[in-house]
Amino acid sequence: MTETPAAKPLLTAADIAEMPEVHIRHPFNPKSDIYLKSLAPAAGLTRVSLTLGRVPPGRESFIYHSHERDEEFLYILSGRGRAEIGEEVFEVGPGDFMGFPAPGGPPHHLTNPADEDLVYLMGGERSGLDIGHFPRLGKRILFGPGGIQAYDDKDAQQLSFTDFLAKD
Repeated sequence: MTETPAAKPLLTAADIAEMPEVHIRHPFNPKSDIYLKSLAPAAGLTRVSLTLGRVPPGRESFIYHSHERDEEFLYILSGRGRAEIGEEVFEVGPGDFMGFPAPGGPPHHLTNPADEDLVYLMGGERSGLDIGHFPRLGKRILFGPGGIQAYDDKDAQQLSFTDFLAKD
């Protein structure tokens, strides 16, 4: 069994360069192709998420989505990209910052149409329970202690408080 390295309050550039990348592809987006280095756990942080993300040329980060509970931000370090935020598309590059409040923040997505890697910091809250909304797919994902579960909106049953009132 591989031991988890002890958390370090300082991660040098050399430490980060040596960290393994986790290769992710969002299951709902065949163009998704992102490499991640989780910085927060390596520094001992448990209440926030901070990840170094790298999207190769011609690929996409995750998928157009929003969050119900966990706020999220992106800060571009290098490369050029396109950020789809709500119904608008923005060209983004080094030094650009995007913040997505929850709930009610706009759906968003990041793509890399350029010829070099798009590298950015991605961070936010780590509440332990979040709902990802995928408005174009009519799906939701529940991230919780029991794992990750996907749901189709069309299968959801809307309930109200009166549905729970005893009829006696």
